[in-house]
This record gives sequence, structure tokens and C-alpha cells, in this order.
Amino acid sequence: MPADLERATERTHLLPTGTNDRRLSAIQQDGDSHSILSSHISKGEQALFAQPIGERLPYNDYTTIDWLHDLVKDSFRFRAIHSQPGIRNSIYSAFDSCQGWIAAAIIGVLTACVAFAVDVAEATVSDWKMGYCTSNIFSNRETCCTNQSPLNIAEELGEDCKAWHTWSFDYTGAFAIYVGFALLFGIISGSVTMLTKSSLPATASKQDEVKSGGEQGVAGKTMYLAAGSGIPEIKTILSGFVIPNFLDFKVLAVKAIGATFAVATGMCLGKEGPFVHISTCVAYLVGMWFPKYRDNGRKMRELLSAGCSAGLSVAFGAPLGGVLFSYEEISTYFPRKVLWRAFLCSLTAAVVLRALNPTGTGKLVLFETHYGTSYQPVHYLIFVVLGLAGGLFGGVFCKANFLWSKSFRQIPVIKKYPVFEVFLVVLVTALLQYPNPITREPGDIIIKNLLVDCRSSKHSWICEREAGDGSSAYVGWLVYGTVVKLVLTTITFGCKVPSGVIIPALDAGAFFGRLIGQWITTISPGIFAMVGAAAFLAGVSRMTISLVVVMFELTGELEYIVPNMIAILVAKWVADALEREGVYDLAQTVLGHPFLDLDHSLSIVQKENALVEVLIPPRQTMEEITVDVSKDGTISRYVLDMKLDQLKRRGLMDAGLVLVQNGMLQGYLAESELDFGLNNLGHSWEPTSRIRLLGNADEEDFDLSMFVDRTPLTICASAPVEYAVEMFGKLGLRYLIVVEEGSSKVVGVIIKKRLVVWLEKKKH
Repeated sequence: MPADLERATERTHLLPTGTNDRRLSAIQQDGDSHSILSSHISKGEQALFAQPIGERLPYNDYTTIDWLHDLVKDSFRFRAIHSQPGIRNSIYSAFDSCQGWIAAAIIGVLTACVAFAVDVAEATVSDWKMGYCTSNIFSNRETCCTNQSPLNIAEELGEDCKAWHTWSFDYTGAFAIYVGFALLFGIISGSVTMLTKSSLPATASKQDEVKSGGEQGVAGKTMYLAAGSGIPEIKTILSGFVIPNFLDFKVLAVKAIGATFAVATGMCLGKEGPFVHISTCVAYLVGMWFPKYRDNGRKMRELLSAGCSAGLSVAFGAPLGGVLFSYEEISTYFPRKVLWRAFLCSLTAAVVLRALNPTGTGKLVLFETHYGTSYQPVHYLIFVVLGLAGGLFGGVFCKANFLWSKSFRQIPVIKKYPVFEVFLVVLVTALLQYPNPITREPGDIIIKNLLVDCRSSKHSWICEREAGDGSSAYVGWLVYGTVVKLVLTTITFGCKVPSGVIIPALDAGAFFGRLIGQWITTISPGIFAMVGAAAFLAGVSRMTISLVVVMFELTGELEYIVPNMIAILVAKWVADALEREGVYDLAQTVLGHPFLDLDHSLSIVQKENALVEVLIPPRQTMEEITVDVSKDGTISRYVLDMKLDQLKRRGLMDAGLVLVQNGMLQGYLAESELDFGLNNLGHSWEPTSRIRLLGNADEEDFDLSMFVDRTPLTICASAPVEYAVEMFGKLGLRYLIVVEEGSSKVVGVIIKKRLVVWLEKKKH
């Protein structure tokens, strides 16, 4: 036995070590090419030049980010900053460590300022449907009739307000003006939203769905970036996909303006979803100030998760609920450091919003109640009934809204002219809601009125009816309000205006709870309205822990946490039994976003007993994306040009080439890097030149090996498909190479989008 083997111990290196002595290729030496390379690739990526994981271009165009690659890139950046000696470098290292906290605080401040502007503007515009302030047309009714301004605490609203001018005291005239203003506001909101029209690439290629042959490529889709709540898209982004321009300043501005006019129409929608989108836009724009976040998709998503919490914090004055909402409902990756920064972000937003005081109350609590009575054990049965009703509504709503989106919104005239749908929905809403004195008000005012405790407030319209002789007509209005809210919320959610579903769900639940409370005289019916609101929202969204905290922060009623918990949990159970997915998950299905929900995905594959081989693309696809590299590590440019054309025809944007030698895996080259190398860097090379993809480059080489990932993860074709789902879900993979059992030869490649499409087919 050789002497060196005899001296080997457990501390002996398994593989020989040494420095990487790659020479500079012609690309690095050529001035023009080097300039192009430096302008497109960040300094953090350039630091990975000699590493086997390869360099990456910035993510764009509906592609998947590589969480593992970005983790390694951030480690290189961290070591480069924190390993330098000296006082100056120590100060910069401390600043680098604090950037996340600084960014979180800035996001909270800016989000609160935007929310303040939207709240004040929406209150004013909404009141224009009823009249205007003669002293200042830009004042809402409450500001006009008191000495209140948004920055000061309000006084009591006078019974006789001379400064407020009502359009008409005639019912028919007031009704007509109300409908006219609502239609005008709806058209404005819809038209503004149309400014964010965008075309996105496809999620899957038609060729991937057939055995061989067939048409290649598939048309993309059109979406309006400022429409809806934005929460399904944000969940998609946080899971690792890139939706171009979705978080730009233009979208933020349109979202704020559109939400103001959309809520002012009186439609069954709220501004809490748009606020989450707005706060995420603010987080993205602030993150772009810091190279640490701008150049790293993984780090940016940490900041976006923290920023999401500020949205719900300013929407409901619920800082703790905002943090839990981001964790429970939106974020895919939420480590403890993100939790702490989300806490600071949400706290800062709440502090600044309270100082700005848009409501004039000087408090964060929007619907403060003081019921003064406690519930008895017998009332638990009522809370369970409210939970059953909320779950039933949630399950039916999710199915009905999904079917409405797949049927009515696919009518050619509705699909081609989204503003026309908004016009129709606003018209129906105004005609149905105005006759009812309760539903005539904006959604947040409706909740405030329905939660009122008549023991402490005798002058509200609701309390006068409950104390008077017209109780039967009043009960009829409650029934009418419940039914109208349920129907209108179903047809409104998904319209092409900024909108959220939380306020309408709370409205419907509060109506039903107040209705039930008319027959329970032992405690205030406002308690059942509060619990019913929570139950209905739980049925729609499947929120649990975060919703309990939000309800506590909304009302300030700590004593009623247990009733809310009972109703919310029962509602979730019932809704899950009727429809497995919540409203935001179904919205992602309707929108066609490639979102991988790990829990739902595992519940699907557990029923299949499938192997990874079912995810392998057809033979023709594998022939097109496989490159057999010669022993010297080079390949003809003509071959790569042909492969690139084939990739582009498939239209997936984040596919790539698998590099093999004698069937054995050597690396993976993504389409975007291949396109950049051939068309940007390779302009001075002849079509007949050879390109280096593997090995060390010589000085005269056309070298693209710096873009090759030589450490791709692999999985055996005969492994359970659960392995692939877990690897994509928990490791955040962009692609996974499939190898043959026994020989370890490459037989396929799985990209994240293909896995998502396969799961969608199994789901429906």
C-alpha cells in the first residue's frame, strides 16, 4: 500500500484542495465585453466568478429566484464587509448590520403617511355622495360639523350642522345623486386602474403537456397590476417568483388613488388589501436604496415580508395583528429576524398614524366598544352557531366567487372592457344599498354602527330602532343587509379596481350577528355582531390567530377573545370542509400565478402515490434542453444559438440547458444567462466559434463558464414525488435535475413552474 495512504487519518482531506487558478478569458480582457458584463452583473455576483455555483443576472420577467444561490451570495457579501480590520470598516460593518432595522422604520413611517392621505381623501370623497361642506369642500361631514381636523382630536358631532349642505332632502333626488356620484367614482377608479395593464409570460409550455411534437410556446396573459387586493400576487412574489413592475411607484400611486375612489363608491370592498399592497410597494422602493437588498432576491423578500405587516397595521390600527397576518397569511419565508423587523415596522407605522390622527379620535382603536356585560356559558352555543354560519358563508362564497370569475368575467364584453363590469357592479350596489339606511354608509362606518352598545349610546339610528316600536321593520333591514352584503361581496371581489375582502366580510358577519342578537336579550347584541364579523371573515380568508388579535385591537375588548376564538375556529373547520382553499388561494388560481403552497401541495401528492418520473418533460423537450459538451468543455456557438431559439419558443423565461458528458450531469445554464452571453457579450465572435462552458478558460476563449451552475441539486427518478415538493418548498429551488436510478445519468429536469402546473392539474 502506498505510504501516503497508510498515513491517512480521519482528518485527511477527502478531496485534494487548492486555489482556483482560472485564467482571464477574452471576455474579461476585452474592454467592451468587460464593461457590458460589469453593467449587467452586480458586484456581489462578480465576487462569485471563481465559484462553482455560477453568476446570475438580475431576476426579471416572471422568473423564479434561486434562494440557495442568493444565500451563498449574501454570505460572500457579509464576509467581505465584516472581515475587514480598522475603525472605518467596523463602523461600516455596524451600519450594515443595522440596515434592516433602519429600512423597517422608514417603511413604517412612509406607509403611515400614505395611509393617512388615503383615509382622509376617502372619507371626503365618500361623503360627496350625500352633500358637501360649504366652508371647505374638501372637508368630510364629520370635519365640517366639528372643530376637528385630521391632526386634532374630534369633538362630538352636532345634531344640527349648518355648514354641511345636503344635495337634496327629496328621497328620489338624493337617491339619484347618490347613484350618479357612485357611478362617477367607479368609472374613475376603474379607468385609473387600467393604466397599470401589463402582459406576463406563460406559466407552462404546451409542449410540456404532450408526449412529443405539437405547437411550441404558449401565449402569456394580461393583468392589471393595481387591481384587486394585491395579496395573491404578494404571496406569489414572497414565495420566490418575480412579477415585473408589480411593486413600482406607479402601481403604488394608482393603487392609492384607485382605492380612494373605489371605496367611496360604496361597493362591497375595503382598503385593507390595497394597504398591504401599498406597504409592500413602499418596502420594495425603500429596499432599492440599499444594495444589500437591491441585489439579492432572498434578502429583498425578507424586507417585503416585514413591510407587509405595516399594511394591516395602518388599515385597522392593529400593529400586532399586522405582524401575525404577515406571518400566517402572506409570507413563505419568515425567520425570527424578519419577525423582529416586522414588529418594528408595524409599530412605527402605528405610532406615526396615531400622531397623524386621520379619524380625529386620537386613538388607534377604530371600533372601540364598552359593552359592560359578560357572557355566560350558555352563550357558547350562540358563538358556535355564528361560527357555523361564518364557515358556511366562507365556503359558499369561495366557490361562488370562483365560479363567477370563471363564468361571468369570461364573457367577451366583460373581459375586454373591465370598466364596464365596474359600472354594472356599482350600479347594482347603489340601487340595492341606498334604500337600507344601514348599508348606505361606507363599509367601516357600517361595522362601527353595528357594533354599538345601546346601553351607552342612545342616539344612534340602530339603538333608536331597537328601543322603539319599529323593531319588525328594523329586523327586516338587518335581514336585507345580510343578504345584500353576501351577494354583492361575491360579485364584487375580483373587479378591476383596488379592493379588499376583509371589510365586506366583517360587514356581512356583523349584520348576521346583530340579527341573532335581537332574540338574545341577556347581553348586548353588539357582542354577537362582533363575533359574527370575526366568524364570517375567518370563513372567507381562513385567518385564525392573526384574526383574533386583529379583532381585539379593532374593538379593544380583551374579554371577548375566547368567544372570537370559538367562532373563528368553528368557521375555519366548516369552511375547510366545504372548500379546501381560502379566497386568496383561489384568487391565485384564477389569476394563474405559479404559487407553490407547501401544505396544500403535500396534501395533494399524498393521495397520488406518484414518483418523480411523472414530472420529467417529454422526450422532445429533453432533447432540446440537453447539451452534450465535448471533453474539452467547449461547444459550437451554432448549437447554442439553436438551443436558445428553442427555449424562447417555449416562452417560460426561467428554463435552461442541462450540460452533460456521456449522459452524466456537468452543470446547468439558465436561459437568461445564455441569452445575455450570446447576444450581449458574444457580438464580436463569429457564428462558427466555439464557446467554453466547462473547465478553465484560456486567454483567447469565448468563455461562458462563469454563468454555469456546476453544483445543481439532483433527485432520483424513482424517488417519491413528495421529495421533490419538499425540496422546492423548503430549499427554494429554481430547478432540480432528475437522474436515472442505478446509472445516475440525466433523464430530466424539473423547473418550479412545471411542478406548480402539475399540482394544479391534480387539484382541480
